[in-house]
Amino acid sequence: MGLVDTLADPYAESYGAVSVADEQKHLLAYAPLVKRIVRQLNSQVQGAIDRDDMEQIGLMGLLEALRRYGEPDTGFGSYASLRVRGAILDELRRQDWRPRAVRQQSHKMRDAVRDLTRKLGREPSEQEAMKALGLDAEGYQAYLLDENAETIASFDDILQDTLADTGSVSGPEEQLMIRRSLEQALNGLDEREQRVIQMYYEFELSYKEIAAVLDLTDARVCQLNKQALNKMKAVLAA
Repeated sequence: MGLVDTLADPYAESYGAVSVADEQKHLLAYAPLVKRIVRQLNSQVQGAIDRDDMEQIGLMGLLEALRRYGEPDTGFGSYASLRVRGAILDELRRQDWRPRAVRQQSHKMRDAVRDLTRKLGREPSEQEAMKALGLDAEGYQAYLLDENAETIASFDDILQDTLADTGSVSGPEEQLMIRRSLEQALNGLDEREQRVIQMYYEFELSYKEIAAVLDLTDARVCQLNKQALNKMKAVLAA
């Protein structure tokens, strides 16, 4: 079940409670999902939170997902992924994981790339952006990961809000409207952007893994992911 199906499913309490024994069984069964998401996010926040701590936070998100959803079915994995990711990102924001000086520097570099884009009339290439920012390949990769972490966090907020709205929907017409809005957001992407979003959100692949599949650089995958999320965010927030 994909991202569209996840957000189209209500998570009302009517799914039924899960016993403590069953909770433990399901936590063990879905622990690999938590580890995949932690591995994916850990590479993008540069050790801001210890990996073991991230896994504990993710498991708490998984437990909350179980208690909201009830007995897992085919749609639970995708639902739980959003909840686990959201729990970890909430903790990152709570700890203010990027120092103020780092945020200010990131904003300056973002403005520089925007200025270059306006001058060129197109998105700059990696080499052009690196030259404008005065960064080597490693520094540029770190800049892109930092930018993507912000974009992912804000996009996930919208996904969580959409998911919450779905839980309070009373009829099939409203559910269909929510599903169609997400489909519209996905369809507004080009084929490569759609593949990046699918591999990142549905299959929980890291940027490095996506880059290997698509035969791209890690930096290019970062760029594609960011522009795809921004396009979808604009549609979902409208």
